[in-house]
Amino acid sequence: MKIVGVIVVLFLSGFILAQPAYNWSKEDSLKGQQMIQTIEQSLDYFYAENSPNNNYDSIIEVLNYEKDSIPTFSDEVYCERLAEMNEMSPFHLDCNPTTLSTIKFFTKKRRGFARVVLGRSALYFDMFEAKLAEHNMPIELKYLAVIESGLRPQVKSRAGALGLWQFMYATGRMFGLKENSYIDQRMDPELATDAACRYLKKLHGIYNDWNLALAAYNAGPGNVNKAIRRSGNKLTYWEVRPFLPRETQGYVPNFIAAAYLLTYHAEHNIIPMEATIRYPQLDTMCLTKGVHFSTIAQLLSMEEEEIGRLNPIYKKDYIPKTNPSQCISLPHQKIGELVSLEDSLYALELAGFEKLTPKIPKESTPRNTTTKPRPTSSTSYQYHKVRSGETLGTIASKYGTTVSTIQRMNGLRSTKIYVGQRLKVKKGKSTSNSTRTISSGKKYYAVRKGDTFGKIAQRHRMSQSQLKRLNPRINISKLSIGQKLRVK
Repeated sequence: MKIVGVIVVLFLSGFILAQPAYNWSKEDSLKGQQMIQTIEQSLDYFYAENSPNNNYDSIIEVLNYEKDSIPTFSDEVYCERLAEMNEMSPFHLDCNPTTLSTIKFFTKKRRGFARVVLGRSALYFDMFEAKLAEHNMPIELKYLAVIESGLRPQVKSRAGALGLWQFMYATGRMFGLKENSYIDQRMDPELATDAACRYLKKLHGIYNDWNLALAAYNAGPGNVNKAIRRSGNKLTYWEVRPFLPRETQGYVPNFIAAAYLLTYHAEHNIIPMEATIRYPQLDTMCLTKGVHFSTIAQLLSMEEEEIGRLNPIYKKDYIPKTNPSQCISLPHQKIGELVSLEDSLYALELAGFEKLTPKIPKESTPRNTTTKPRPTSSTSYQYHKVRSGETLGTIASKYGTTVSTIQRMNGLRSTKIYVGQRLKVKKGKSTSNSTRTISSGKKYYAVRKGDTFGKIAQRHRMSQSQLKRLNPRINISKLSIGQKLRVK
């Protein structure tokens, strides 16, 4: 369980232990549930409003950038910024023709990549920094995973390297990362990060130079040793670089360019992609029985794809029973639900897969390969997120279907639904859309529950100041559901 989850549990435990013996009624239980939901919602707002990425807006506002402008700077400015980074780093972030050329390429041609990676970083960078600090290693090494995998834990190279840190099978085994038919620890963000820290620390201990350690991480120590000999036994990366494999010659310049661009993205008018979830919002629960993703998705009204994205260690859509138990990571609200519904989870799994042997789960396919969706009774469906004030009747009317059909598609025994719940509905039937374009070319967005001005701006690739220019009369601190904002 993450620290926040522990704090909440301790707070509630202390509250309960401090009270005299009391017979809890159903009404008390509902009040307790409401209190938990209020705490969780408050934490979510806190994480969103205090995200480190939020500091980009003030820089863009001062520089007065238009939404799609691409700023350029002189070589002197790039070198000054690298020098500033160098003051706080043990790396040699040299400003030379090679790094300048790579930085200029990144700032012009890799803008979309930077935006996507900045959004993904909300899920990983806090954990990277904690692991790096634990191993007493440079914080800048977090950018290495950016050029290795683009922060995608399930990406696999043509050579077979896998995970955020792109471990080959043999190297992963060397640093304790295990694999079997259902699990590959190279795809586990925390285990792989810890292994990468130990491997990089070992390489730095060998070469006593972080840039050479990065080269060895990419090409292998053997290739770096051969390059050192061919260079006349030089011991710095830039002296050895001409003798390294071609890919490795670009590796450190790419690392420097990525570190630069993610540090100065605001100055280059790059808005981070909206983060779907941040690392502090995750919690974990360990399971005592084998469970399919589809069972968890059905119980918690989630998409299987989202469960897989947050739990990339599992090669198939199945969490096996092991000793010690396997665990699942989800947003803390969903983990709270799962804890309360654990018995229902195993009962639902048994009902859905009772004819299967535990070790050969039916329809479990590798998630790293492209597969066709499973056939269902509804050949085509989409998800609807329940908003405040909605009922099954209003949702059915919106999608041109019936209440009973929605109940059947979602396994609902009653018409009771809650805000934020995801319901399967027939695809292509919706009569409304959050974003509308009118004939003049202007584009408007309808405010939804949970939206903030900053989230809306980020979703549409602009800063708050840029969005404010399009909506000068809007009170950004008092948005209401359904309110229209111009986004183009």
